[in-house]
Amino acid sequence: MTDTAWIDLALVSARPRAMGALLRYFRNLDLAEEAFQEACIRALKTWPTNGPPRDPTAWLILVGRNSGIDRVRRQSRETALPPEELLSDVEDRESELADRLDGAHYRDDILRLLFVCSNPVLPATQQIALALRIVSGLSVKQIARAFLVGEAAMEQRITRAKARVAAAGIPFETPDATDRAERLAAVATMIYLVFNEGYSAMNGPDGVSADLCDEAIRLSRLLLRLFPAEPEIMGLTALLLLQHSRARARFDAHGAIVLLEDQDRQLWSRPMIAEALAMIDKAMRHRRPGPYQIQAAVAALHARAERPEQTDWEEIDLLYRALERLQPSPVVTLNRAVAVSKREGPEAALALVEPLADRLSGYFYFHGLRGGLLKQMGRVREARVAFDRAIALATNASEAAYIRKQLDHLAGDVDASGFVQRQR
Repeated sequence: MTDTAWIDLALVSARPRAMGALLRYFRNLDLAEEAFQEACIRALKTWPTNGPPRDPTAWLILVGRNSGIDRVRRQSRETALPPEELLSDVEDRESELADRLDGAHYRDDILRLLFVCSNPVLPATQQIALALRIVSGLSVKQIARAFLVGEAAMEQRITRAKARVAAAGIPFETPDATDRAERLAAVATMIYLVFNEGYSAMNGPDGVSADLCDEAIRLSRLLLRLFPAEPEIMGLTALLLLQHSRARARFDAHGAIVLLEDQDRQLWSRPMIAEALAMIDKAMRHRRPGPYQIQAAVAALHARAERPEQTDWEEIDLLYRALERLQPSPVVTLNRAVAVSKREGPEAALALVEPLADRLSGYFYFHGLRGGLLKQMGRVREARVAFDRAIALATNASEAAYIRKQLDHLAGDVDASGFVQRQR
């Protein structure tokens, strides 16, 4: 980690709680976001010299709040600014601020903000995009990738969402129990996409991307406390735990991708797996299956297999078929194609994959899986074209390096199962 990389990591880690608190204070999305950015700039200027404050999140909240007040006063020209020392002398005040903040508010601001972003005045896609931008600070490019749309289209969605929030005068308060229940699915999706972004972008077990995964798991646990009898939230939490349990095994010492069946399963986090398996069993007893429970059940079958050859691909295929009925999606079918390739061979899997070309033309994993299947079938020229397209769509250096390795060894065997996101 570079001399200043720790600052970037601290700012990303603090963003959700700081943004939640600033939005609760200012009740204006743009002002809260600008205040947080100003606080980050101040941190980048002072922390390298002075070192990190005792509580970076509280420091950012205090400095951001003062910056926002400063901006409002300048705009209104109603009140003179307080002395500079009152705005900038925060060296010993972050702990005092943390003590003053109501504990429950400080802890639950992020979840409150997620429920606010899921207000039904916004279309579902705008709800989720706004939450990912405001709460987690994902870039427009990252959010667009999660939705499989262009950056310009996603920028418009986020801009429209902010405008609708402002025009509708949406209150920045915790929704009541009825509203929370109605917005639960949207909030669960937001949490899942935060995790998915961290999981997809991760170039190793540490860093900002891992922090996004940890934050998503924390939010999911908090959501489960609000809805302790909701099996889908149990399924979501279990799914995230199972996926993250493999973090240490997903990359080698050089940062290269290690496919699921080649991973050292001794590196998998057994406490996470045990917690998730118990949660899945509890969810299944409710007999109300849903998409997250099914995905968690797939991940559990991988976790329960002590060796790759013990994986129950037939059951995984059946689970994905059920998921296709509940939540039809080209990505779900792409995942099922992996199980089909294991059971019936690459030809049968390719028959499932080819019809997805139009809808997944900009999706890295589609071209990676298709290239792997073509390679197994000996269709080398077509495999090379697919791999070239996959490299162009890679979201990080590890993905690109893995595809280059396949191109370098195109005459050899390839295992297609590594190219679907949830399977590594």
